[in-house]
Amino acid sequence: MTVDLPDDLLAPDAVRDPDAAAAVLREHDPVHWSPTHRAWLVTRFDDVVAACRHPALSSDRVRPLMERREPSHDASHRMLALISEWMVVTDPPAHTRLRRLAGAAFKQQQIAAMEERIQTLVDELVDGFLADQGTDLPRDLIAGVAYPLPAIVIAEMLGAPPEDRDRFREWSDELALVAFGAGGDARPDRHERALRGLEEMAAYFRELVALRRRDPGGDMLSAMIAGDGSDTDGLSDDELVGMCALLLFAGHETTTNAIANAIRLLTADPALRDRVRDDPALVNPAVEEALRLVGPIKVLVRWVIEDHELRGRTIRRGERVYLLLCGANRDPERFADPDAVDLARERATHIAFGRGIHACIGAQLARIETRIAVGTLLRRLPGLRVEGEPEYLPTIASRAQRSLTVVHDGVAAGSPR
Repeated sequence: MTVDLPDDLLAPDAVRDPDAAAAVLREHDPVHWSPTHRAWLVTRFDDVVAACRHPALSSDRVRPLMERREPSHDASHRMLALISEWMVVTDPPAHTRLRRLAGAAFKQQQIAAMEERIQTLVDELVDGFLADQGTDLPRDLIAGVAYPLPAIVIAEMLGAPPEDRDRFREWSDELALVAFGAGGDARPDRHERALRGLEEMAAYFRELVALRRRDPGGDMLSAMIAGDGSDTDGLSDDELVGMCALLLFAGHETTTNAIANAIRLLTADPALRDRVRDDPALVNPAVEEALRLVGPIKVLVRWVIEDHELRGRTIRRGERVYLLLCGANRDPERFADPDAVDLARERATHIAFGRGIHACIGAQLARIETRIAVGTLLRRLPGLRVEGEPEYLPTIASRAQRSLTVVHDGVAAGSPR
């Protein structure tokens, strides 16, 4: 029997249910050449983990796109030039240095010590969300909680003034135009709009860098400027601006999706929802299962810099590889009953945040924000449930919902107001 293999990750069926599309590929053609994307689609857990660590697969994937084009001053080329130095699209040795300095700053921020502040922010956002329930405003949990929370956290971490939080959110949206294709935004001025946002954001961060060089504080930007004590030249202003932009985008987009997707998953089963609500010890494993099953990132992209073999296929230099996390994290060869939520499952096995040297540096922060937001929402909004079927943005990499309209049975007794 001939199996119709999914080839287009942006086809409506694949956008609506990427896990089903990945499952077909994983079973019948786990290293699949897609003419649509002109890329290899890799779906098995062991292959994806190995690829994350394979020296022939490069994360330096922006520069080759620039080199393939004629020198240009158009908006798309200028955008690529702005992001080509970001840590996530570099390889060693440049990546090693940037990662070390950023890692030192994360340690100095003492991410775990931020839990109390994040809890306060979540409670404030839930207060505002509940206050709006008596109005005609949509009951969108993304707009009310999941979207603003990470922008506020990143703004505070970088030492930005509170009044600039809304600008951070706007810039994150503009970065999404670049990274994820605008969620289906096909307007002809898309690149120009994104470039304006990027340039405005870069100018803002450049001023903030100058301020923190003159007047350092306890924020993460000051820690990055100070370095780790072992690098004599430290980060340049351009590198600091790029790091701020990366932290804003990666910290915002990923955490927003993680919170929203976890809420949809856990509230789909009322018994599971109530079990997690009533036992705080289960919030963490529930979030880990949500990250595995409906993680915020579906695909990681790599650029091939050396010919090599994978499951009998020759992967050639100059080609692209799409690592389907959504396929790997449901691989039955790795996970028993892979499509089920198992709160007793071993935590560290999934790869929602990648593996190897490019594993998400902000994974701990994303976990903390998601765990606090999910636990608080389940506790404060009894009977929380989602209305309607999910509508996902048509992007290759991100699992992002357009909205999350919810209803609940009231406010829990003793909830902070």
